[in-house]
Amino acid sequence: MTRHRSVRPIAQHSSARRPRTWARALRALGIALAVVLVSGVAVVGYVVSDLTAAVAHNSVQLEGGPTTAPDIGAYKNGFNLLVVGIDACEAKYADLFPGRCDGPDASSVNNDVTVLMHVSNNPRRITVVSFPRDMIVPVPSCTATDGTSVSAQSAAQINTTYDEGGLSCVAKTVSALSGQQVDFAAAVNFGTVIDITNAIGGVQVCLATPIDDTYTGLNLSAGEHTIQGLQALQFLRTRHGLVSGSDLARIGNQQQYLASLARQLTSGKVLSNVPEVLRIATIALTNLEASTTLKNPATILQLALAVKDVQPSDITFIQYPNVTDPDNPNRVVPDDASAQTLWAAVAANQPVLITHQNTVNDGVTVEPTTPTTAPTPAPTGASATSTPTPAASAVPLSANVRGSTSAQQTCTNGDTSG
Repeated sequence: MTRHRSVRPIAQHSSARRPRTWARALRALGIALAVVLVSGVAVVGYVVSDLTAAVAHNSVQLEGGPTTAPDIGAYKNGFNLLVVGIDACEAKYADLFPGRCDGPDASSVNNDVTVLMHVSNNPRRITVVSFPRDMIVPVPSCTATDGTSVSAQSAAQINTTYDEGGLSCVAKTVSALSGQQVDFAAAVNFGTVIDITNAIGGVQVCLATPIDDTYTGLNLSAGEHTIQGLQALQFLRTRHGLVSGSDLARIGNQQQYLASLARQLTSGKVLSNVPEVLRIATIALTNLEASTTLKNPATILQLALAVKDVQPSDITFIQYPNVTDPDNPNRVVPDDASAQTLWAAVAANQPVLITHQNTVNDGVTVEPTTPTTAPTPAPTGASATSTPTPAASAVPLSANVRGSTSAQQTCTNGDTSG
């Protein structure tokens, strides 16, 4: 079907107004005290009330999603968080991206990174699914941020959905494809990646072979590197610097970064440092475009508390099951049978086993691990009924489904041919 194309305005950011009433101050203090009692960790910086107005200003209502978030301590179930990386050009950093920010494509804003993070409950597991930007999928009708109606399409490239209908349209497309309700969503632009990676002091990545990418400007030798700021963004965007130069290889490279970030955050180096958490939260919440369910900083705290103790072996990164498009060898389409196996395991809170034999064209070299034979024991007592009891062994995914766990060491395969 033909889509009614709408131009989505880039969110305008204004400075947050400081609350001046004693009532709001007391409310913030009460939340902070509740955080200390509930969490036992020093992450109270997430609930500074100064951030509330800034987040509300950039919030987006998801179609069919919840309208409010639960109170502190009430988040006991699993949830789905959608993170969209958009190629928006902010004036502050536009000069770093000649061609992209001043060329013919400067007016379009695509979701070149689309990631759905599923967090299960009892026991906690995290499954992070990356959707290839070149995957052709059905797109449901949706309503753009400006109220414009966007017609459904039987087949469209998934990375066009943000430009067509905004964050809500991406969420609705991902939900229709995966069968998962998107509870929370956020869009991250170039500048936010630069600012946040600077705030956390960088992320360690590994290169099996060097990268010299003239398209992004990334130049890294083989070995381990701590990257941040512009270099981190270049690493996440590089495609031509990888063996095969495909978007599927780029997903493998991005997942290496995310796995390393997950190890860093869950190790206690970040969440136990109050000033760092406050600084990161301030940067993120004042710049993110987010769903209305994320407008309260206390919600961010809840999500952090839900995942802070998850072990790296229980954090799995998966590329959405896909096969080559029979009508276009440069595109892919969903592998529905393999996807059904994945989502059935997620619904049953079962661990999954990656059976794909990694190759140099997958973006990274993955260190092999021993197959899972005994998952985290199921809970007992009243909480045991919140989710189905996991099976005795991991569910093997189809051999074409690429991925790894955060516990595995992965190293990027840079293109050394040129």
